Amino acid sequence: MPHSTKICLIRHGETDWNVVHRLQGHTDIPLNATGLAQAEATATVLQSVHFDAMYCSDLLRAAKTARIIAAPKKQQVIAEPRLRERHFGAFQGLTWDEAKERYPSHYTPLRERVAQATPPQGGESLAEFSNRITTVLQEIASRHPGQTVLVVCHGGCLDVAYRAATGKPLSAHRDFPLGNATLNWLSINPQGWRLDKWNEENHLVDTREEVST
Repeated sequence: MPHSTKICLIRHGETDWNVVHRLQGHTDIPLNATGLAQAEATATVLQSVHFDAMYCSDLLRAAKTARIIAAPKKQQVIAEPRLRERHFGAFQGLTWDEAKERYPSHYTPLRERVAQATPPQGGESLAEFSNRITTVLQEIASRHPGQTVLVVCHGGCLDVAYRAATGKPLSAHRDFPLGNATLNWLSINPQGWRLDKWNEENHLVDTREEVST
């Protein structure tokens, strides 16, 4: 792909809500001890990789992961609010089982990945979220043609990017991993997206898998 931007997408390190499978969304949950160790391990494995720019979600779990990776390189990280996780409205802070019990009419279409289904109390539809993430990643790529960029964000963002690069429909249930602090590489140019590598995790002692949807 001529003049493509290579993007290394990284999901933030682990949080306590990841451990108990609570939907975080825009709730600002910090990294736990495992997440901090994962971020340090990622910083080590990427120390020899040159990045022309670094971006992150402005939520603490992603921003902290990005700052740890950037510290040995003494690089600035640009916080981009549009890289936040999907807003899950009233589902935020709940497990899927709790959401099913409290909001049964909303639960099924959301779990079945109906693109226009919206979580109650201000949540984002999958279609809105996908458009937000693909737009901001395309914009980042257009700012850095032919360069290599780091983007630290969230599991939902990686899910959208994988589908955009492979053509897997938003409605299809996920059959690919979204581990914390794994390395995921895309190439993006105006002609399209390509998946180069996914879920590189050899630098991690352990990584927790995102709940399948």
